[in-house]
Amino acid sequence: MKKCFTSKKLIVVLLSLFCISIICTRAARVIIYPAPEGETPSLDYNVKVDGKQVFVYQARVSAIPVNQVWPGYQRPKEQTEIASFVYFDFSGQVSIEVTSSKDIKSVDIRPKSYDINPVIKGNIIKFNLSRPCKIVVEVNGWHNALHLFANEIEKNPPKPGDPNLRYFGPGIHRAGIIKMNDKETIYIAGGAVVHGVIEATGLSNIKILGHGILDASTIGRFDANDMIALFDCSNILIDGIICRDPHKWTISPRRCKNVKISDIKLIGLWRYNADGIDICNTEDAIIENCFIRAFDDNIVMKGMRQRRSTDTKEKNVRNIEVSNCVLWNDWGRPLEIGVETNADSIGYIVFKDCDIIHYVHVAMDIQNGERAVVHNVKFVNIRIEEPIIHNAKIADRPYDPSELGKLIEMNIRKTVISRDTRRGKIENISFKNITFNGSIFPQSVFEGFDDNHLIKNITFENIIINGKNIKNIEQGNMVLNEFTKDFIFK
Repeated sequence: MKKCFTSKKLIVVLLSLFCISIICTRAARVIIYPAPEGETPSLDYNVKVDGKQVFVYQARVSAIPVNQVWPGYQRPKEQTEIASFVYFDFSGQVSIEVTSSKDIKSVDIRPKSYDINPVIKGNIIKFNLSRPCKIVVEVNGWHNALHLFANEIEKNPPKPGDPNLRYFGPGIHRAGIIKMNDKETIYIAGGAVVHGVIEATGLSNIKILGHGILDASTIGRFDANDMIALFDCSNILIDGIICRDPHKWTISPRRCKNVKISDIKLIGLWRYNADGIDICNTEDAIIENCFIRAFDDNIVMKGMRQRRSTDTKEKNVRNIEVSNCVLWNDWGRPLEIGVETNADSIGYIVFKDCDIIHYVHVAMDIQNGERAVVHNVKFVNIRIEEPIIHNAKIADRPYDPSELGKLIEMNIRKTVISRDTRRGKIENISFKNITFNGSIFPQSVFEGFDDNHLIKNITFENIIINGKNIKNIEQGNMVLNEFTKDFIFK
């Protein structure tokens, strides 16, 4: 004979079911930010997150790999196209539904290492996300792609009225050049678009935060310093914001110390010299969990000639770590040191756990064009995908195909922008757990300068190119000149 539930047991069961319902409800939380009035939506995609409509923004990006030394005018828009991006905050697991305006023949979701396998039905793409990430959805190839920025929900964001806070709430703001104060926080809330640039000189304990957009499209090339220009500052945090359409470089700490750049998203970098993050003569910096699609270099360490400083000696570049970034490069280099190396030493730099989803010239690059000793640099767990090598031109001249799609390049040489007559060195560089999967077998090139300015002590461990484990120079399609020494394969 079956026993019946007692009233007490029934209450326990019902309470348990109720608790499970609460847990399930709380497991997925989504925050959608309405776009401000005046933003033009993209018509290429319709996006829903857990059934909630998300505004699809536009960003101008490079359409073809064409560049030239600054010609005195900005890059022609005929060389560009409109891409799309969305952003939202969430926790738990959410479903993503993307509807394409064009018939779908193929879909790639990058980085491939994230192993996101969508379900495609007609013009609808569906997949789930269970953690914050930055991904690109490519329909019928990489043109007019959708960039999707799924953020972690902010913890204790600042509120208007807090001391030392400059708050930009939802809506459009015409801010122009924003000059920061010591110990100040600039907060750009989700749903805000701030048209302007930010500058700080000689400050400490400053922050630029939020999930909104900083947009420099209304700024002329020579009207301001870089989009976020930091001179001689210390204890800096830049976290969470989207930077769109810089007039030249996007973020540039110069002669700074203790810098953290986290969870930023850079898109719309289509202009000449539109770099992502340039760490110049700076010590103790962290760049983590960022997405950067740049026309010129994505993340680069430089030693620059001094500007706006009473200290005439160029400071060294030291203790920099770049991790967990997703990079798309439309012309320059994704991970680079140089070509400006005005410093005695550039060293103790780590690039790790990054995905390079597209690039044109060189995936990992050290160009020593000045006097620095570039040393103790590690590239670890770098995953490289498809290079864009078709129709590349420098001005109106087709680019040499041998210069495209390289895996690694190192060189010591004078360049058109070198000012120092002395040459430097490159030594103690390591590459570990590097994977390349693409339609070509990339070349790598190493060129020292002379017997006193060598590239030496270069270590390779677990280098996989299109499934092949590289054990020597020949297998790696590597070209070395006579001024290289001690290349070691483990």
